Amino acid sequence: MPEASGDFVAKMEDVLEVYHRPYSPERPVICLDETNRQLIAETRVSIPAEPGKSKKVDYEYRRNGVGNLFMIFEPLQATRYVKTTERRTGIDFAHCIRDIVDIHYPAAEKIVMVMDNLNTHKIGSLYEAFAPDEARRLAEKLEIHYTPKHGSWLNMAEIEIGVLSQQCLSKRIPTLKQMEKEATAWAETRNLAKRTVNWQFTTEDARIKLKRLYPQIDEK
Repeated sequence: MPEASGDFVAKMEDVLEVYHRPYSPERPVICLDETNRQLIAETRVSIPAEPGKSKKVDYEYRRNGVGNLFMIFEPLQATRYVKTTERRTGIDFAHCIRDIVDIHYPAAEKIVMVMDNLNTHKIGSLYEAFAPDEARRLAEKLEIHYTPKHGSWLNMAEIEIGVLSQQCLSKRIPTLKQMEKEATAWAETRNLAKRTVNWQFTTEDARIKLKRLYPQIDEK
């Protein structure tokens, strides 16, 4: 069901306000998104590239299932982490949240999180994965801001996933372990280079460029 225009713009402006906040190590702004990729193995050994000749890869391949990747991106610090999982469930989401809270941002008072409203991206997933006390501890560390339905472009982690897909995942990767190794190396290289997203879109821009999305109010 399409989201009401008022709900859409309210969530959009909420996310844009979050992106306008100054950097705070006590309240870092984190963008979270996830994607999946087919694991593909070669059936024949590829012929390595030579001077003047490109690498030759046989068109046949073997499917090895699907790997899931969580993108954890902090744009103001030009930092990202990639977590790979076998599945795409609420339990996997909950363990990703615990990694964010306890491993990546243990000193944060509150983690401001932008993400889409996928059915697994909910506080309830924490209670499905952990004991009530642990689930409440993790939930209290989060300040969640959901992007509107059909508004995932507002999540900067989606942009990072696009870069990951082009620079790391476009080739054949046979196993989840190999995918984890390559995605982690990609993230570390990008972190060292301080690559980030230069977000320019503001609430003022939205009210002009996306005026058609705003409810029409009769002020008479």
